[in-house]
Amino acid sequence: MRKNYTFLMVSDQKGTTKRLVISSAWVKTFGFLAFLLMVVGAAGVVDYAGLLFQSMENKRLLAENGRLKKEFVVVQNKMTGLEKQLERIQNFATKLGMITNDNQSDQEIRLAMGPMPRPGQAVEEMNQDTESRNPASVVAAKDKLFFEEALLDTRNGEIFNEKADNHASLSIRMDRLGKEAGLKEQNILRLWENLSSRQSLLRATPQTKPTNGWFTSKFGYRKSPFTGRPVMHKGLDIAAPPGTPIFAPADGVVSYAGYDSGYGKLISIDHGYGMVTRYGHVSKIYTTVGQKIKRGDVIGAVGNTGRSTGPHLHYEVRINNVPVDPSNYILTN
Repeated sequence: MRKNYTFLMVSDQKGTTKRLVISSAWVKTFGFLAFLLMVVGAAGVVDYAGLLFQSMENKRLLAENGRLKKEFVVVQNKMTGLEKQLERIQNFATKLGMITNDNQSDQEIRLAMGPMPRPGQAVEEMNQDTESRNPASVVAAKDKLFFEEALLDTRNGEIFNEKADNHASLSIRMDRLGKEAGLKEQNILRLWENLSSRQSLLRATPQTKPTNGWFTSKFGYRKSPFTGRPVMHKGLDIAAPPGTPIFAPADGVVSYAGYDSGYGKLISIDHGYGMVTRYGHVSKIYTTVGQKIKRGDVIGAVGNTGRSTGPHLHYEVRINNVPVDPSNYILTN
């Protein structure tokens, strides 16, 4: 016998009672559908909650990724700064090692002088090449040595100046920086021990820029501003306003203070150990022959005397009367 369920709907008004008869099969069907809807609804709520949580997690990860990228850029910039600082330390140590080596070989001196002149080639030793000179405003803004950095040998793994755009390359740079820092520390310690035992040589060795100005002509062969022929320039030219003080770059004794037809007013300081510095085209001489000089003493003023195309100081460094590159004896600008 089929079961039925009767539902009576009674109103508070008379004569409005309604009767609804539903078979048990329909009741079970409706119950099953209701249960299925509840399960589906609960699954939907759980899935939505999971998606909402995942979305929040993705936003957190994106924010964290952005923060890590910024930190990576900061670390990368610091690493680049450390590499440049280490390079400056290496250049400084190299110059110190060079200027304190009083047993230079002939080959080292020839390398410092540059190539030897060809037979019959004119040799001249002063004045700047005005045609190749940069505007004073440009050079003064830089106020640094004119040598460019050597190109990187990327095939051999030189990556100091390469842009590191991932953690792997940054890790390589950090490892290399650590190793080279250790090696340079050992070299500097050895150099310091050597310098400590050679105080007098160090005080007598030029180390500073002799006047405040900008470099306009380097050491080596160049085109003469007077003859147009390639000639040897045996010093550095430093342009500066007339009257700019000239400072002694090391201790010594004035060996010459007078006039020369090419150099104009000329000062020469004997620093001992076979080392002599010369200062040409000066306007005023504040020293006398035989006067003892200390590093930093004012010895003259920049001028335009002799064979000169403009106010500047012609600065020479000679070892055993052989001109060498003065830029190797300037530790600071």
